[in-house]
Amino acid sequence: MLEEFCTVTLTDRLFDDADTGDIDPFSLFEDWFAQAMESEPNDPHAMALATVDADGMPDARVVLLNARDHRGFAFFTNLESAKGQQLLANPKAALVFYWKSLRRQIRVRGPVEVVSPTEADAYFSTRHRMSQLGAHVSAQSRPLASRAVLVSHFETLEQSMPADEPVPRPEHWSGFRIIPREMEFWKDGAFRLHDRVRFTRGTDAHWSRQRLFP
Repeated sequence: MLEEFCTVTLTDRLFDDADTGDIDPFSLFEDWFAQAMESEPNDPHAMALATVDADGMPDARVVLLNARDHRGFAFFTNLESAKGQQLLANPKAALVFYWKSLRRQIRVRGPVEVVSPTEADAYFSTRHRMSQLGAHVSAQSRPLASRAVLVSHFETLEQSMPADEPVPRPEHWSGFRIIPREMEFWKDGAFRLHDRVRFTRGTDAHWSRQRLFP
């Protein structure tokens, strides 16, 4: 008779208090993200980004995760936008991924760096041409008299640029990478007895984990 073996997943290990072995939170993120890609009816790349302005007033908005690796989580934007100026002045941020279909969320906090020009060029080249043109005409976060003004600027630029020539990346358009110092994994539980585990990265780059009260 063949024995049946149960595969122990990273999530099983995460919420097993008897498991004290090392878990890579980036690998755990990839596991949850892969599930969200299959089950989330809306955009699984969506993440809430929190920053602070010059007065220390918190600011938040939803952006899209455009790139990720063991360095951190990156998105691309207009550097002259409100979030761009806030991050350049105070390069620290928090992210929240929430996947209702899974009843799970991941929180990330840490310092922020501007991605390299090579990375920005590479990502910009993957965007639809119309989106590339839009990056040129949008003075993001600044007052706009009417939508007609925006459309007019877009159409003027579109007509002035030969269709067979690539659209250059604007100097004011690049990306930010949030470098996690903390990553928290949250799973919904009955009667609001949720599971929460926070990973904290030490100075030696080693991650420690701690279960938290819900």
